[in-house]
Amino acid sequence: MKHTRHKLLSMQQATRAVAAARRRGKRVVFTNGCFDLLHVGHIRSLEQARALGDRLVVAVNSDASVRRLKGPVRPLVPARQRAEVLAALACVDWVVVFSEDTPLRMIRRLRPHVLAKGGDWSLDTIVGREEVESWGGRVVRLREIPGVRTSRIVERVLNQKPPRKRLRS
Repeated sequence: MKHTRHKLLSMQQATRAVAAARRRGKRVVFTNGCFDLLHVGHIRSLEQARALGDRLVVAVNSDASVRRLKGPVRPLVPARQRAEVLAALACVDWVVVFSEDTPLRMIRRLRPHVLAKGGDWSLDTIVGREEVESWGGRVVRLREIPGVRTSRIVERVLNQKPPRKRLRS
């Protein structure tokens, strides 16, 4: 069994790993996200993505990228830790952290057979769709679990009031 940290790759390592998988006739699936506070929606999406091929590459936004996209209080969990948690999942083969706001450069470099993205994204807003389709790949919108989103969890936590102290009689 692969040790979790061996699944954490640089862009160069991921390029080599994907090329080797392709040479062995493996179908490579790519997905990406912030994955701040991993929840059941993420797990189900990752399992769905993995079922679309033989190897799953997960690209994770860097801390700076998450801040630009989600605001100054995010991420709650540092990129290296988010990546390691994802790498611990059986359905994930490789995890790569990227610093841009979108994974377009990585998609172009890895040339996955399948680009999978959460169902909350419309096809016309999925970054890399045109590129993947141009080389004969497939773009798949994954099933969404309504109401399960990291931003909602964060909002609920931030709006919690501390419990009131009970007076003893």
